[in-house]
Amino acid sequence: MSAPNTSASAQPAAPHSGTSAGTPDLRLDALGKWLASLPPTHGLKPETLRPASSDASFRRYFRIDAAAGTRVIMDAPPGKEDCKPFIHVAGLLRDAGLSVPEILEQDLAQGFLLLSDLGAQNFYSRLHESPPDSEIQQMYVGALDALVRMQQSAITGLAHYDHASLAAELTLFPDWYLDRHHGKPLDAKQRADLDKIFGLLIENNLAQPVVLVHRDFHSPNLMVPPVGSTAPGVLDFQDAVAGPITYDLASLVTDARFTWYEPQQIDWAIRYWEMARRAGLPVPADFADFHRDYEWMGLQRNLRILGVFARLNHRDGKAVYLTHMPRVNAYVRQVAGRYGVFKPLLRILDSLEDVQEGYSF
Repeated sequence: MSAPNTSASAQPAAPHSGTSAGTPDLRLDALGKWLASLPPTHGLKPETLRPASSDASFRRYFRIDAAAGTRVIMDAPPGKEDCKPFIHVAGLLRDAGLSVPEILEQDLAQGFLLLSDLGAQNFYSRLHESPPDSEIQQMYVGALDALVRMQQSAITGLAHYDHASLAAELTLFPDWYLDRHHGKPLDAKQRADLDKIFGLLIENNLAQPVVLVHRDFHSPNLMVPPVGSTAPGVLDFQDAVAGPITYDLASLVTDARFTWYEPQQIDWAIRYWEMARRAGLPVPADFADFHRDYEWMGLQRNLRILGVFARLNHRDGKAVYLTHMPRVNAYVRQVAGRYGVFKPLLRILDSLEDVQEGYSF
């Protein structure tokens, strides 16, 4: 098994509670009042409220002690975030047999959810502790099993990836990664070449069977299962859509925050393909065809991610995401270098100045 690359930085820092630079945290004040209004049967201990994690959105999470263990609170500011998709997708995934947070209390008007706690350690954190290969394999086989289960779930009420949405995501690469981050706007020929590549990717990806797509099925959103179980907890699924069957596998094996080298990618891809066929999922009968499908889907996703990470840095001031750019760029080159139709993309990447992207060796 390829050893994981542990040079990546830690997850984005958890939010501070209380005040920030002397500014009262009004959301935290409202959260405290909401918690005090909940039934005493929860046995919540308000004095134990502490940050749990944050993500690239406006959502933030807190952990709190309770009579029966710990609970997690989602703070999703109305107008910027919406709790309803989280609640809807949680129901779809729970019905499919996945381990997802149970929604214990909700206040949609204020944007608060009280959730069961699936544990404090995700795959990302555990991998940085350098577990033995046997444990890593067990973790990821469990994740592949969860993926197959997830792809058998209903897609009721989900938005569909269509040509317009896939095309809009791909524009992030030239607009934010090439132009804003590298200061390299495309000339007319490069624009035409890239548009042709985008068209090929979209056509191939839209031709794939449609299933529930988590969109970020990777190490930060998979929780280490409790002792005696191999089923990971699944988080951050509120942006799920109905889309290409290879999308989430590409997310898992070309993890934007943790490097897996190609032999390991292929090992897990084969394992997934075999599991999917046994489950009756509509994957190609020939693994070579499936391999091409998930690589092209992964290329689309990773071009988008380069744009997203550049935008998070330049627009939102979240420079921590720059540390992951070299990894994602390597995934892009891995696929682009294998297929002749993507050579113009390689030339565009080669034309970029050799600038530091916020990482260290």
